[in-house]
Amino acid sequence: MKIKDRLALYFTLISTLTLLIVLCAVYFMFLKFMEADFFTRLKDRAMVTAKLYLEADEITADSLDKVRSQYLEKLNGEVIRIYNSKNTAIFIGDKQQYWDNATINKVRKQKKLQFKDGNRQVVGIFYKDNQGDFIILASAVDKSTFYRLEKLRNIMVITFVIIFILLLISGRWISKKILNPLDLFIDEVKQIKSNNLHFRVQEGKNKDEIYLLAKNFNVLIEHLEQAFVLQKSFIANASHELRTPVTRIMMTSELSLSQERTNKSYQEALVSVMEDAENMDKIISGLVDLAQADLEFGNQQLSAIRLDEMLVTIAQEWNKKGNKLSISIEDHHDPERSFLILANATLMLIAINNIISNAFKFSEQQEVSCRLKLSDTHIIISVTDLGPGIKTAVLPEIFKPFYSFSEKMPNTGNGMGLYMAHKIITLFKGSLEAYNEKEQGATFLIRLPKL
Repeated sequence: MKIKDRLALYFTLISTLTLLIVLCAVYFMFLKFMEADFFTRLKDRAMVTAKLYLEADEITADSLDKVRSQYLEKLNGEVIRIYNSKNTAIFIGDKQQYWDNATINKVRKQKKLQFKDGNRQVVGIFYKDNQGDFIILASAVDKSTFYRLEKLRNIMVITFVIIFILLLISGRWISKKILNPLDLFIDEVKQIKSNNLHFRVQEGKNKDEIYLLAKNFNVLIEHLEQAFVLQKSFIANASHELRTPVTRIMMTSELSLSQERTNKSYQEALVSVMEDAENMDKIISGLVDLAQADLEFGNQQLSAIRLDEMLVTIAQEWNKKGNKLSISIEDHHDPERSFLILANATLMLIAINNIISNAFKFSEQQEVSCRLKLSDTHIIISVTDLGPGIKTAVLPEIFKPFYSFSEKMPNTGNGMGLYMAHKIITLFKGSLEAYNEKEQGATFLIRLPKL
């Protein structure tokens, strides 16, 4: 059974049970009230009879009956008798019923007594007079109360059935209304697949349990998305960064084995392979560090890096490949400390190389200029290309994983370069932003805190 059905059922059962208890209580109180009222009327009837008969000695029984019937309302099936001290009936207002000595003596002992005898209600009164002690017993059947109770019972049954149906319908509607956000949550959860882990369910405005469930579910999906992206990015980063050193090792080895060479040539080839292997080891270590970026780096894993020297080295490597990368470094008064930052050298090299590689790629290998300057608190690196620039609409998207904004060269990359650069720079408390130049090209601006 669904939760909404259970809620509707429980709500209806509890409500109808409460209603049933209330109706029964009302019925019982009404019954007792009518009984008490009839007992009072019966008692008054008996007292009037006693006063007329016992205190008006000259009135005969027939005259008394005439007065009672003329001026007093006769009760249904009314029976009244007056007994003297010897339990002998001295007044009998009917020929229907009599009471035994045990009942008379009980009235005499308790002075006042009222009880039910089947459908009849009986009142007994001890009456002391100058003529002696008397017991007055009166009984009658309250048919009007039975009639009223029957009508009340029918009304209550009809009312109960109607309210039960209304409660069932309203309970169903209320449960559906309350659980509507849960149905929405379930429908949205069904939409989440491995290819859209960025999707988040609506949390709603009510700070209730469903809101907390949706909120915690979104947190869980966020962690899953990060783990999924981390896995894909590690694989993409590894293939992206390890391709060059692996290619160089293969080419060096192939050239060395293509023909007989001198020992010196072999040694040079092995040194080159060793350098590439060491570079691969650094790259692998850097990628592992990047994969653990969410755990944050400890200070012992960071070191002081001179960005000016790193940029010069990067420029030499790119220029060896036939690309034109120009470096402009702002003059400063303290060359030993001015361009120092605290970072992981391998990761920072990957980040800057990815930005420069991106600039060459989307400017069709035209010249790229890199400028290094200082501010009061930060070191600023700007990388400018001569390409067509970046559309304003996609500027907020370029740092997302697996996003490629090139229309002319759709197969030039896996969309991880800029994401990786942004992640690394952010990791070291820096910032990376991009904007278009007025005339031509795009500029990537890196800000890193000075050491």
